[in-house]
Amino acid sequence: MIEFKNIKKSYKNNVILENFNLKIEDGNLVVLIGSSGCGKTTLLKMINRLHEATSGEILIDGKNIKDMDPIKLRRSIGYVIQQTGLFPHMTVKENIEIIPKLMGKPEEEISKKTVELLTMVGLSPEEYMDRYPVELSGGQQQRIGVARAFAADAEIILMDEPFSALDPITRAELQEELFNIQREYKKTIVFVTHDMDEALNLADMICILKDGKILQYDTPENILKNPSGEYVEEFVGKNKIWTKPEMIKAVDVMISKPITVTPKRNLLQASQIMREKKVDSLLVVNKENRLIGYITLELIRKFENKNLSVEEVMNVEPICVCGEITLPELLEVFNNLQKGYLPVCDEAGKLQGLVTRSSLISVLSSQYIEMGGNN
Repeated sequence: MIEFKNIKKSYKNNVILENFNLKIEDGNLVVLIGSSGCGKTTLLKMINRLHEATSGEILIDGKNIKDMDPIKLRRSIGYVIQQTGLFPHMTVKENIEIIPKLMGKPEEEISKKTVELLTMVGLSPEEYMDRYPVELSGGQQQRIGVARAFAADAEIILMDEPFSALDPITRAELQEELFNIQREYKKTIVFVTHDMDEALNLADMICILKDGKILQYDTPENILKNPSGEYVEEFVGKNKIWTKPEMIKAVDVMISKPITVTPKRNLLQASQIMREKKVDSLLVVNKENRLIGYITLELIRKFENKNLSVEEVMNVEPICVCGEITLPELLEVFNNLQKGYLPVCDEAGKLQGLVTRSSLISVLSSQYIEMGGNN
């Protein structure tokens, strides 16, 4: 864990950070984001003591970094910057191996690791090992920069706007590469950017900064759905959630109180409920609110004896979805089932809500109109 405790940073009379507190959990990719001058790069460089705090403590796994040798600290932390920082007179192999060699690791282990790292970042070791940085594209250089940051088996990687100078296609490729690497290796990565799309594409947690203060530290999903204030909403972009449909879940678009009936009701009573509520079907739930079936008006009309109980004639294999299913997945289920509605249930089978085709279309169309009105 990386922990900032009551950090103050000032240059002469200019206070950049004051009483700053933040905890970064192990294995998370945390993005620091904000407008220029908000303190994000200063915070990043404090972790490896390229900048020293004026007061307060920075702890790594409970140890104050001021008690650590700064050279050893930096060698134990991976660092990737916008300009790659590759040494032009060294080959790709030499660039990647420089820190492990300084740390005194065995030659055979270093060589094996270099091959693994080049493969990890999508570059052929045989093709790129002996090239020099000038022979590489910007995207390839950044891949080498990422490989070098992982070379010392560092548990912490610092990344200061590493992809901002790249063209959009290369940038998107490297974001995807980093995302996949992080899912596999689970390093603690602190990533600075000014691009909210990049933050949303990569982060486990996003820290939005303004004037050296945290406005919101949360998951990308919660920041999109529940911005902490007007500044965050404007910074993220109103309606941004609708550009990330994979973050919209069934629980976000469902009817939270669908019309239900208990299994002991008779068919006459069930049809009366349908008439009153202006629906043509009912979800059947037991005392624990577990979904056990459904009944339609069409089915009721097939029985002359309206004193039959709902449980005697209901469909007993209702198809439902979990609340965490994403909007694209939900649409796919609708298309495959050719059904007009889908109950939403938790893991225990308890009814949470209902998504209907008409309610989904209503939500999507109203959002489309709202977004159109803002353009």
